[in-house]
Amino acid sequence: MQKYLNIFDFNQKVDYKNEILAGLTVAMTMIPESLMFAILAGFSPLVGLYGAFIMGLVTAIFGGRPGLISGGAGATVVVLMALMNSHGLEYVFAAVALAGVFQLIVGFLKLGKFIRLVPQPVMFGFVNGLAIIIFMAQMDQFKIGVGDAAVWLTGSTLYTMVGLVLFTIAIIVFVPKLTKAVPASLIGIIVVFLVVYFLKIETKQVVDIINQDTLPGEELKSLSGSLPSFHIPTIPFTLEAFKIILPYGLIMAAVGLTEGLLTLNLVDEITNTKGNSNRECLAQGGANILNGFFGGMGGCPMIAQTLVNLSAGSRARLSGIIAALTILLIILFGAPVIELVPIAALVGVMVMVSVGTFEWASFKALRRMPRSDIFVMILVTLITVVLHNLALAVLIGVIISALVFAWESAKRIRARKYVDENGVKHYEIYGPLFFGSTTLFNEKFDVQGDPSEVIIDFKESRVSDMSGIEALNKITERYAQVGKKVHLRHLSNDCIRLLAAADDIIDVNVMEDPTYKVMVNKPLSKSKDDDPETKNPFKLWGL
Repeated sequence: MQKYLNIFDFNQKVDYKNEILAGLTVAMTMIPESLMFAILAGFSPLVGLYGAFIMGLVTAIFGGRPGLISGGAGATVVVLMALMNSHGLEYVFAAVALAGVFQLIVGFLKLGKFIRLVPQPVMFGFVNGLAIIIFMAQMDQFKIGVGDAAVWLTGSTLYTMVGLVLFTIAIIVFVPKLTKAVPASLIGIIVVFLVVYFLKIETKQVVDIINQDTLPGEELKSLSGSLPSFHIPTIPFTLEAFKIILPYGLIMAAVGLTEGLLTLNLVDEITNTKGNSNRECLAQGGANILNGFFGGMGGCPMIAQTLVNLSAGSRARLSGIIAALTILLIILFGAPVIELVPIAALVGVMVMVSVGTFEWASFKALRRMPRSDIFVMILVTLITVVLHNLALAVLIGVIISALVFAWESAKRIRARKYVDENGVKHYEIYGPLFFGSTTLFNEKFDVQGDPSEVIIDFKESRVSDMSGIEALNKITERYAQVGKKVHLRHLSNDCIRLLAAADDIIDVNVMEDPTYKVMVNKPLSKSKDDDPETKNPFKLWGL
């Protein structure tokens, strides 16, 4: 029994009051965001709420770490908008389910660990860009209408909206100085709701978001509904239909995993704990498959709601479960009340979330960061803000950081040269030999001027890839053409395996290492079939 308790983190100490209040706060901030994303994509409001409920509940129970909140995130919904416009809602549900399958595959293959490859400047840029997006998204609430037809509020309506937002922010800022028993953001929402309700203040409410695209004479929409029901997407089971949903499923899976795993890393840093990235991939995949078959719009971890949850004091899974169940109860029973919540209160909460999300410490770090890292951080921030494509921003940042690292590493290869008392020329290599350093490596040798016997010592170096092997092949060929003998010494075990696997590329007969028996015309001490590391290609390459 203890083993299963550990799996679901139910054995950790839980502050039930904090968890319940944090869950209620998260639900209040998640509902309008899910509704806005659903309406933006052309879905019905209930599709957005079903997605938030299913995604939130499954990932809260089975996800990669406590405290992480998932729902109908805009990053994934934006991917599906074109599919909705061209083929309709049923294709969207099929693409969401397919995205879940891809995410499950990533989780089963344990590829979530590769999120470790995201450098800190990329994380800074990602978080700062996201904070700016959260803030800019709140500006849309000061407009009336949809899309290009939206116009800014004016006159007393605008002043009322601004005043209520500032009132909410003031509550969130000053309440913690008096008490931390209840999350300040929840107090702000409740107080502003009561003020607007009892003073009968005319201002924008949740119901206005739901019906902002309703034409005169049409029936008003509501959040009221029933339990989500099982429904197989009604699309043709043909190769053509699969080709239509395949790219959307792949992109949604990639965007969801990228945003989710980066959010998981961020929560790790905030809480000084360690989440499980592969488990998060599996939970996301399972939740999106359920969304596809139960009428939800799918989604991924939501960084804004996660930060609301953490700032409210949550550190366990219970708050996420409470948030998801609250959304379900609102669908079933509480819609008439939630529809009256002032948007200004929710805007105030999200503005404070954006301020708390921004990595203000990144400005201090600018003085210590290399110029390349500063460039990467700013570029990722700009791409995130301008394109609203988090996955693309992170991918570009990682690629640029990797290229900079490869260039800097390539310049570090050195060769110490001397001739011993026997007339043998020694080349002691320092630095990694890989695709970026092969040119400099080949320039270190004086083939024509060297004696008849040469030793290349890799005690302080490492052959990292097939380009390095090809470089060894070329240098040994050059010496062989002039009748000179080359010895390769102090190769590490993984280098030996690479060389042995590439004996059709490099002439192993020119290799000798009397100290380490690396061996001329002899098999390795273990066969590949007997060596468990060679059976795993990731272990072979040191991953």
